[in-house]
Amino acid sequence: MTGTVLVADAGSSSFHLAVLDADEQIVAARDFDDPPGEGAERMIRRFLDDAPAVDACGHRVVHGGPHVTRPTVVDGAVRAHLRAAAGLAPLHMPPALTALDAARALLPDVPHVACPDTAFHRELSEPARTYALPRELTRRHGLRRYGFHGLSYAHALRRTGELLDTAPADLQLLLAHLGGGCSACAVRDGRSVDTTMGMTPSEGLPMSSRSGTVDPGMLLWLQDESGMDPRRTARLLNHESGLLGVSGTSGDTRELVRARADGDADAALALAVLTLGVRRGLASVAASLDRVDALVFTGEIGEDQPEVREEVAAGLGVLGIEGDLTTPDPREPTVVSRPGAAVPVVVVPTGEVFEVARQTRACLDADR
Repeated sequence: MTGTVLVADAGSSSFHLAVLDADEQIVAARDFDDPPGEGAERMIRRFLDDAPAVDACGHRVVHGGPHVTRPTVVDGAVRAHLRAAAGLAPLHMPPALTALDAARALLPDVPHVACPDTAFHRELSEPARTYALPRELTRRHGLRRYGFHGLSYAHALRRTGELLDTAPADLQLLLAHLGGGCSACAVRDGRSVDTTMGMTPSEGLPMSSRSGTVDPGMLLWLQDESGMDPRRTARLLNHESGLLGVSGTSGDTRELVRARADGDADAALALAVLTLGVRRGLASVAASLDRVDALVFTGEIGEDQPEVREEVAAGLGVLGIEGDLTTPDPREPTVVSRPGAAVPVVVVPTGEVFEVARQTRACLDADR
């Protein structure tokens, strides 16, 4: 499919719109500091008034659930499947669906494609996606590991292959997407084989305000001791924990690095919890690889926070990874490890917008 693609990326606290031309160049873009709500149509219309006409629209959706497992043209049935999956990512899916509905209303004559973050992990093996719970329970409720940040990983995999002059299908990689949400992923033969996030985006590494994995017995004990109900527990885990919870001041690594330099012990602890958590996550998914051809950082923290990259890489000597990393050009994929390093360390700028546009085109071409 040639022509222009509107990409809509609605998050829990922001809304990003971009138009890409047939050469995959961004020709118009706008970021809103609020998620789409009742004013979603107005936000999109205001953007489109000054943007080129679009031939298709791609939507980033965090969770495709059990039915939307690859980029898919949205119709009534697909919209219903996405709505059914909304409870599995309650911070992300409602604004994404609001943006989807608004864009479909404004642009009824162009195809709309849902691009799920979960699609990248759809071929996880049965052991990798299965929770150690009773099989009758997992089958009845569809409990399984889905994995997330797939659009980011797909882009990072492709760009790493270009940088290392190796086909993605020939690479075995460890990837870390570090941002407001954080996860690690192992890729073998061009496919995700293990990842730290699970059925929801709450599992895995410590994050900005999300706890990541915690002892389930501790949560049961805490609920019993304090009478904390499920809604309060959800707020605790998703909004009051992670870097914010440990530091008591901020979930932003930039602020915490500055605070640590000023002697703030809680900020230092929060950063240490994060970097140890990332190393643990990378080491755990490495168990699904035969070798490590490179370690790849992406996401806002992964590309912009050299202190975090250094502390993660320097602590992974057991995997043959070393620190003493350079600071890259933030605009291009770059090898930041020393020349001759046994395992190259790569930084790839975040590229979900490009990946949504690419997958939208591929989906529409396949449907022809």
